[in-house]
Amino acid sequence: MNIAFLSGFFLSLSLIVAIGPQNAFVLRQGLMRKHVFPIVLFCTLSDIILITLGVFGFGVVISELTWLSKYMFFVGGIWLTMYGILRIKEAYIADSYLENLNSDKTTLKLALTNCAALTWLNPHVYIDTLILIGTVSVKYEDNLFFCAGASLASVLFFFSLGFGARILSPLMSSRKAWQVLDGVIAIIMFAIAYSMFSESF
Repeated sequence: MNIAFLSGFFLSLSLIVAIGPQNAFVLRQGLMRKHVFPIVLFCTLSDIILITLGVFGFGVVISELTWLSKYMFFVGGIWLTMYGILRIKEAYIADSYLENLNSDKTTLKLALTNCAALTWLNPHVYIDTLILIGTVSVKYEDNLFFCAGASLASVLFFFSLGFGARILSPLMSSRKAWQVLDGVIAIIMFAIAYSMFSESF
């Protein structure tokens, strides 16, 4: 198989598999079995767009705009802090986990809006796709194959995460389990937000 394709695939997979706000959101939607296909499709298409822009040169431009990078980190930190607070509220204020899961608030529009914010307002997404993947792709003449490999990794990962989460559904059948999950997600959000604020000053 083409070396550029394999390199793009494994690089993208190694970057995307790390626990982050986007992955945590996809996992939670998968566990709730709500709007899973639109969510994973949105994440996949977003990744493919960013990877393509990175491979074909946009990463070089972004890496030179240090003032923009700091601004992105600050905005991303604010959003993740707000999302972390929301997760704590859902975990400890909701009357019951069943009411929480069946809430009318969880519409497709709201789910996609949250997903878009967690995807496009996360500076690490741009660092991973535009800068890191874009920079590494320069090493290969077959950058189209590199881009295809990186994109395939994104497709496989998000669909596996979203639909594979159903396997864990029996473990998430109690309010306590959902409280723990939302608590862990909130901690992750706060930790990442803190690192982003540190980078912005």
